[in-house]
Amino acid sequence: MNIKRAYLIFLTLLMYWSPIVANPFVFKKNREVTLPIEKYNNILYSIPEPPKFKPTSLNFFGLEIKEIYPIPDELRQIEFSDFPEEYDIWSDHKINPYNVRLVDTKDTILLDLRNYYPPSTKYITSDFGFRRARHHYGIDLKVHRGDSVYNAFDGVVRITRRARDYGFFVVVRHNNGLETLYAHLNKILVKPGDTISAGHVVGMGGNTGRSTGYHLHFEVRFLGNPINPHDIIDFNNHKPKNEIYQLTSANFDYIKEVEKIRYWTVRRGDTLGRISQRTGVSIARLCSLNGIKRNSILRIGQRIRYT
Repeated sequence: MNIKRAYLIFLTLLMYWSPIVANPFVFKKNREVTLPIEKYNNILYSIPEPPKFKPTSLNFFGLEIKEIYPIPDELRQIEFSDFPEEYDIWSDHKINPYNVRLVDTKDTILLDLRNYYPPSTKYITSDFGFRRARHHYGIDLKVHRGDSVYNAFDGVVRITRRARDYGFFVVVRHNNGLETLYAHLNKILVKPGDTISAGHVVGMGGNTGRSTGYHLHFEVRFLGNPINPHDIIDFNNHKPKNEIYQLTSANFDYIKEVEKIRYWTVRRGDTLGRISQRTGVSIARLCSLNGIKRNSILRIGQRIRYT
C-alpha cells in the first residue's frame, strides 16, 4: 500500500513539474496562476501574437497621409535625432565643414525657436548684407567691455578659438539644427563639448579681431550657410518672429548675389585709374563699391571689388 501510494505521488509530481522543467522562466512569470494541468500547459507553451494596431489617417498641411501606426510603448524610450546627416561631421576649428549648398534646396526645414534667449539686448550697430566690398554674414550688437554674451538656444559648444577676423569667438550647435557664432569676445567662458542651455553665458563682450569698437558679431547658420538673423528674430522685442519657422531656399537667395562679386587683387603699380581701365568699371563706382576715396592708397594684395 505504501509503495503504490508513493508511486502515485511520484507520477503526480512528474506530471506537474515536467512543463516547468522544460520552461522554468515561464513558470516564474506565471507562478501565481492556478489552473488545471491541461489548461496550464497550453498557457505555458502559447506564444502571444504581436499587438494589432488599427491604421489611422492624418491630415498634415492639406496632405492626407494614410496608414499611420502608433509606436508601441517599448519603442518610445528610443531617442531619435532630427539633425541632418551632414551633422555627423564634427569640427572644432572649421566654421563650415559641411560643404552643403542650400540656395537651390527644394526642402522646407522646420526650426523650433521656442526657447530662444537674446545674446544681447542692446541695439544693432551693423546689419546683415553687403558692407563695402564684402558681405557681412551676421549682425553686430552693441556691447561694452565685459558685458555678458548669452547662448541663444540649447546645444553643445563646437568651437572656441581665436581668428584674425573674428578675434575670440564661439560656435554652438543647437538642438533645433541651427548653429550660432559669437565673435570679437574679450573672454571665452565655455569649451568645446560643453552642453549648455539657452541663456548660458558663453563669453564677455570685447573688441578682439578685425573690429573698430566694442560689439558682438552674431551669426545664425544652418549646415554652415549663414541666415539673416532678422529672418527669424525680432531684435526690437528680443523674441522669435515665429515659434516654428519654415526655412526654405528663399533664405539663401543672397548667395546668388554674393557669387556674382568679382575682385581685382592689387599688384605693384596698380592705381584706381588702371584698375578702372582693366575692368571697365568707373573710378566712382570702384570707390562706391569699396568704401574708399579717389586718393586712397592701395596696398599690394588688397582686393578691390569691381562687380
